[in-house]
Amino acid sequence: MTSANGTVTCSSSADERMAAIHRAHSESLYRFLLRLTLGQHQAAEDLLQETLLRAWQHRDELPPGDAVRPWLFTVARRITIDAARSRAVRPKEIDSIDLTTFADDGAPIEHLVNGITVRAALSRLAPNYRSVLLEVYIRERSTAEAAKILNIPEGTVKSRTHHALQKLRAALQDRG
Repeated sequence: MTSANGTVTCSSSADERMAAIHRAHSESLYRFLLRLTLGQHQAAEDLLQETLLRAWQHRDELPPGDAVRPWLFTVARRITIDAARSRAVRPKEIDSIDLTTFADDGAPIEHLVNGITVRAALSRLAPNYRSVLLEVYIRERSTAEAAKILNIPEGTVKSRTHHALQKLRAALQDRG
């Protein structure tokens, strides 16, 4: 519950327990996840949040006392493995273009020119390639989600993504 002054108050003993679990275990869980993610702070924070969310979702069923710690670490490890597998499902890109990397915010003209250049190169792609790149990279959908939206098999999404990136790279090289 949120009180009149905007602070969050616990409404039940389960919520109080979750707050205690967070205080007691979040720091060590974060360090554990930081090792699993090879020092990627943002990934470790995201995985910690997902782990604690799972604990909160099952707060009434958590093991009692100190038994919750191994449960948390097991869940964190499994979530990390699932995240790694999810990334591995995406098509591998060799010499592909990172569409998310543009000039820094300190160079707005260069950022604008890069955006125009990429849009022009995208417009030269066939609609089926353009739509796959839009779903997978711009809208950040998984291949399964993109396949469902585009009404094509997952394998076709992967293949089109690979070929579209090659064609986009060639189009960008043609433009200098």
